[in-house]
Amino acid sequence: MKRDNNLESLGSPRHRRLGDNDFSFFLGQYLNVGSLNPRVYGFSAQVSTRWDPNEPCRPNIDDAPVFYPTIEEFEDTLAYIEKIRAEAQSFGICRIVPPPSWTPPCPLKEKDIWEHAKFSTRIQQVDLLQNREPMRKKNRSRKRKRRRHSRMGATRRRSNSSSESVVTSETDEKFGFNSGSEFTLEEFQRYADEFKKMYFQRDCSEDLEPSMIECRKWEPSWEDIEGEYWRIVEQPKDEVEVYYGADLETGTFGSGFPKLSSVLTGNDADKYATSGWNLNNFPRLQGSVLSFEGCDISGVLVPWLYVGMCFSSFCWHVEDHHLYSLNYMHFGDPKIWYGVPGNQATSLEAAMRKHLPDLFEEQPDLLNELVTQLSPSVLKAEGVPVYRAVQHSGEFVLTFPRAYHAGFNCGFNCAEAVNVAPVDWLEHGQLAVELYSEQHRKTSLSHDKLLLGSARQAIQALRELHVLGRETPGNSRWKRVCGKDGILTMAVRMRKQMEEERVNCLPPDMPVRKMEKDFDLESERECFSCFYDLHLSACCCKCSPERFACLKHVKNFCSCQDEDRFVLLRYTVDELQMLVEALEGGLDAVKLWASKDVGLVSGIDCDVYLSKWVQDSEVLKFEPAQPRESFSCSSRVEEKVDINTPYLYGHFSSEVSPSECQPATKLKASHVTLDSHNNVVNVGVLVMENRTNSEQEACIDLNLDIVSDYPATARKSICDSDSSSNHSVTDVETFLREKSCGFDEVREPVLKRLKSDCSSS
Repeated sequence: MKRDNNLESLGSPRHRRLGDNDFSFFLGQYLNVGSLNPRVYGFSAQVSTRWDPNEPCRPNIDDAPVFYPTIEEFEDTLAYIEKIRAEAQSFGICRIVPPPSWTPPCPLKEKDIWEHAKFSTRIQQVDLLQNREPMRKKNRSRKRKRRRHSRMGATRRRSNSSSESVVTSETDEKFGFNSGSEFTLEEFQRYADEFKKMYFQRDCSEDLEPSMIECRKWEPSWEDIEGEYWRIVEQPKDEVEVYYGADLETGTFGSGFPKLSSVLTGNDADKYATSGWNLNNFPRLQGSVLSFEGCDISGVLVPWLYVGMCFSSFCWHVEDHHLYSLNYMHFGDPKIWYGVPGNQATSLEAAMRKHLPDLFEEQPDLLNELVTQLSPSVLKAEGVPVYRAVQHSGEFVLTFPRAYHAGFNCGFNCAEAVNVAPVDWLEHGQLAVELYSEQHRKTSLSHDKLLLGSARQAIQALRELHVLGRETPGNSRWKRVCGKDGILTMAVRMRKQMEEERVNCLPPDMPVRKMEKDFDLESERECFSCFYDLHLSACCCKCSPERFACLKHVKNFCSCQDEDRFVLLRYTVDELQMLVEALEGGLDAVKLWASKDVGLVSGIDCDVYLSKWVQDSEVLKFEPAQPRESFSCSSRVEEKVDINTPYLYGHFSSEVSPSECQPATKLKASHVTLDSHNNVVNVGVLVMENRTNSEQEACIDLNLDIVSDYPATARKSICDSDSSSNHSVTDVETFLREKSCGFDEVREPVLKRLKSDCSSS
């Protein structure tokens, strides 16, 4: 979900003079909001039109699929989503209707909350969502979903970016939303019901016959409301303003789902408080990679509430990082959704730019602001598939990765929404962060952190399955995404390939150091230029210790000499390749990674577990990766290393610590000198001699500070602009073939961009 900005509605009816024939009224005069005067305290809204049933603009589109899980299917949330994904993803959105017996209690209806808890609203001018004049271009600060506090309550990450706060003077002049009044749920329901009644009331005589009394009781159908909504948006003749209580943080206002700490007690409370469909639990379910994010990101990992009234809208957008989202309606009138499949996202963007050229010329990232609608009828005419979902109380709506969606409310209602990331999302998330980098757009979370966390958890599951014999649903689920063609393996392989391309393009004389594990623990680390997250690698310089660059923008970072700058790598390319091989099922790679990097096997138990693996070569059921020469399996490999002491400026590099299984290898360090003034060790040569004993081989320390995976001359030759010339280093091609054997095809668009980055640098 995205946070709507607090935007100024310049065309507000409050600032316009109404015509003599306008039908105008103030709802405040019909309401009794406590002891307050509604018109004094802002509880009034002006409507200068009424419903005309003769001018509907209802889109003629197909409906999204609806799913009715059984009680058994409903027990495993992510397994059910995985089950319906193949059918539903091609629609972008779908409805999920829980079993009739699933009726969670709603704490929001408790008297203390319903009558006394206040929430803020925004004023939304519906008639200008599609048809409006461009505003003068401003330097907009985008509100993004932010890392808040860790699950334990202590602050874990903070951002130093100025974009975390939105400057009032700027946001007050943007189109779309203006701060509205504060309401309780009770007050807002009366307000919304009166608005809808007055807007859609029929002309009836005051002296009604008893048989005509139904005239006053008549209510519009959702089809009537849909036709009128798109008439207002497409063919605006009058002004319509509504309130919307959007993006309300459940951590502050409260969730519509029960929690274990809530006052509700008994079996029902426990049942619903621990349910996977409870949106407070949903993001971190086993199998969701968001469980590897330790901070509570509001709107992503902590649900938001949405309190709507008739015509209040959410405009075309995709979820942050192209995540899945799940929306549950607690109570109220229907919410109408429109969805476009994720593979048609660029088609929708092109159609909107075509039909709203002035708005996009003024603001190219207009779709990130959630303030613009475009009729499904127009999109359909442009060949963009659009599907409708009508969500009723007690139903879920699921949106898929990069699926644009929009919609509006048919009356007073309350919904709650949050994000989730099953393993199949990783591919979409990687493309999202690359797109964000191209757009110089900030991220909400660290994709690499989630990817690496998933890979490490998968290796732990493989070990538990095949070594310890622990057959659990969670371990089986992780196994299904591994293997050579597993979706997790492919995601890690693609990321490894991208990182290798970028490392190859580094300046040949730039030192490379091992990144500290807590490099980005306390603060977000992002590229100064494109805001790319730096969990996996970063460029630093002595001239600016708190400023960093991604590997694509190393040369633009500063004007210092290469010897004053250095690159931090959390994992070397060799280590990432070992991770890929472990996920593919390579026995040696799993042994190495599981015993050392993840810390799954203690030093005492190392020999015991590895002996069992050696005795059973068939323990892994999928085909092992082909062996290749690397520092972990070749008899002798020379590596260029920087055995560095902790860097003076902070969490940059680490000392080489002795391995827990030191007898495993013989380490010879030659030509190493220490500069006592700078406290930095010069580059030397580390020769590593592996013993033949397989049990000892698995205890190699993976935290060696390896500077590069091959000589700097080889690295330089890859980025040589003269592609027709032969490499001066004769062994480069052979070396790289050995390094890349067994790679699958990586997606062409990503590789093209990588090669372009390499050539431009």
